[in-house]
Order: sequence, then structure tokens, then C-alpha cells
Amino acid sequence: MKDLLYLKDDQLKDLIEKLFVTYRETFSDSKKILDKYSIGLAHHKVIHLISMYEGISISELLKRLKVTKQSLNRVLKDLIKLDIIIFKKDEQDSRVKHIFLNDKGQKIFSEVFDQQKKRIYNALLNSSSEEVINFDNVLSKIING
Repeated sequence: MKDLLYLKDDQLKDLIEKLFVTYRETFSDSKKILDKYSIGLAHHKVIHLISMYEGISISELLKRLKVTKQSLNRVLKDLIKLDIIIFKKDEQDSRVKHIFLNDKGQKIFSEVFDQQKKRIYNALLNSSSEEVINFDNVLSKIING
């Protein structure tokens, strides 16, 4: 474990490369499905977050994605055209819109998730409990800086 405290630049570069490759492979599995519906990774990220946080507001979605209003608006317009999402006004504040996946959106999310789940599930299944817990902890620390 002490070896980890003295990571050399080459080891860190290798780790960063593995993160790139992990990201690429995880999303390449579902690329055919995204292509079938004429959507890209930006659309997928929005669909994923809407599925996780059903009824998320636009402002909360902006915070989670860390993108500009213009970028999010472009993606949301595409998803509306493709009939994937619906909006509902907040009961207390009609200026606030909540976003939901409709049936088609949920179907697309499920197809993509099922593809991604296979790779991740197999990796976790072939790892020890300690590796899974430590991996999750390390990822959380990378995310939270």
C-alpha cells in the first residue's frame, strides 16, 4: 500500500489512460443504440440524469452537467423533437420546469443501460468485495477532488 503513496508520473499517466479507455469502452458498447435513435453522448448524459433524478429541474440539471444553458437547451430541444422527454410545471412555482422521460425515453435509457451494465457487472463480478469497495471510494475521491 505504501507504493501508492509514491506514484510516479508514468504511473499516473497510465491511470489516466485507463480512465480514458474505460470511458471509451463503456460508451462504445451503447453507441449502436444511440446511433439508432440519432442521439449522441450529450443526449445520453441528459437521459441518464433524468432517469436517475426523475423530475429534475433544468437548473439542477445544469448544475450536475456543468454545461452552459445554451448547450443544455440544444440537447433538450433535440430530445423534445425525438419525443423522448416531457416537462411538467412545478406546483408551487410555475416558472420551474421538471423533466421526465416518457415511455420512449425510458425504453431508450433501458436499452443503453443494459448494454453498459453487462461490461460493468462482469468487471465487478470478477473482482473481490474489497476491490469493489476500494474502487468506488477512489472514484468518489477523484470526482470530489
